Amino acid sequence: MYNPKSLKAEEFIDHQEILDTLAYADANKDNVQLIDAILARAALRKGLSHREASVLLACEIPEKIEQLYALAEQIKKDFYGSRIVMFAPLYLSNYCVNGCVYCPYHAKNKHIARKKLSQEDIVREVTALQDMGHKRLALETGEDPVNCPIEYVLESIKTIYGIKHKNGAIRRVNVNIAATTVENYRKLKEAGIGTYILFQETYHKESYEKLHPTGPKHNYSYHTEAMDRAMEGGIDDVGLGVLFGLELYRYELAGLLMHAEHLEAVHGVGPHTISVPRIKHADDIDPSAFDNGIDDDTFAKITACIRVAVPYTGMIISTRESKAVRERLLHLGISQISGASRTSVGGYAEPEPEDERSEQFDVSDNRTLDEVVNWLMRMGYVPSFCTACYREGRTGDRFMSLCKSGQIQNCCQPNALMTLKEYLEDYASADTRAVGEALIQSELAHIPSEKVRAIVTERLAKIEQGQRDFRF
Repeated sequence: MYNPKSLKAEEFIDHQEILDTLAYADANKDNVQLIDAILARAALRKGLSHREASVLLACEIPEKIEQLYALAEQIKKDFYGSRIVMFAPLYLSNYCVNGCVYCPYHAKNKHIARKKLSQEDIVREVTALQDMGHKRLALETGEDPVNCPIEYVLESIKTIYGIKHKNGAIRRVNVNIAATTVENYRKLKEAGIGTYILFQETYHKESYEKLHPTGPKHNYSYHTEAMDRAMEGGIDDVGLGVLFGLELYRYELAGLLMHAEHLEAVHGVGPHTISVPRIKHADDIDPSAFDNGIDDDTFAKITACIRVAVPYTGMIISTRESKAVRERLLHLGISQISGASRTSVGGYAEPEPEDERSEQFDVSDNRTLDEVVNWLMRMGYVPSFCTACYREGRTGDRFMSLCKSGQIQNCCQPNALMTLKEYLEDYASADTRAVGEALIQSELAHIPSEKVRAIVTERLAKIEQGQRDFRF
């Protein structure tokens, strides 16, 4: 029986409820009166249920899809303005005991180079990331209790926070590691992580178990209930995601939104972020072997549906996707992107030798961080390196209440402009600096509070004089 307040995976992600939802969507995909009512409800910025969003995803009426897209873009602007948060992944280790059939890190892959960064390696990699201008990292590891125990992850986080090079500093470390215990989540919280991210891969239990035939990740319930244990361990910013292409995309959207509803129902806090990766080519993985791939138009529609259904969440797209796809999805709800990413273990300080390649998947957008920042600004977006909410304790329900009310804008826009100014002063090319300075002056005029605008103007001048790390 479907129960969003249950702590059992099979009850808050109920298979029959998803099937009933898909049947309801099929029956109403041409119901213009209902679709208009759902779009009107979405326009209230309070979100949609998984059933309502599923109707929009099933709808194939061109003018209604255009209305959906326009609404998704407006909702993103209402909650996040023109800001796009920047980050980079850092892979610590690709040792893994799981048998995931879509990932080249699976235990049976004997020819991929297996690596683990030492603390000295981490210093070199993070220094290289700081020299690009990054302030926010997402740590990634395979699951291996011997080669990559929780103690190694905790030591690595401490090392990263301790690295100060010139004006560089990593101010927020998000963590994407395997499902673990409440005790270990408490340790991650104490280590000062930002968001705990765990992709479900697929919410279809039968498919999940086939895709994860061996290893601890095979346990569907333990994996799906991980966010509840993270919350119990004190981590109130969590990030969801599925790997689109493994299972039917309409099933996945319903399951993903049910998971978000579950977190709201039980903990009063929905997902801080939702990621939308698609399966890509990797070392011994051919994406064409999976018959549920989605085209770019469907991908855009999924993104828009998530944005209107979960308006408060940060939406992430990585360098898995091309420049063209990322540009399209920025208009449909994406609020965070990576730049200059490496999906190998390390690889920032110096390129990997050809015979020691360790990438988890191929990167489609290979531009430098400076090129990505320049591109965003020329489209009118404000690349943000801000980590202030995390460091000021605006996490979990505190962040969500500010975000849902729109009050977060009073902090985020000024912080985005000040961190962008830091980037321009310390790392940007001459052309990027010129574009950025003009953008900052334009955006200053949009700060509604004269007092806040005056403070930001004063701090921007101090950044030019060498001071750093101002925040509201």
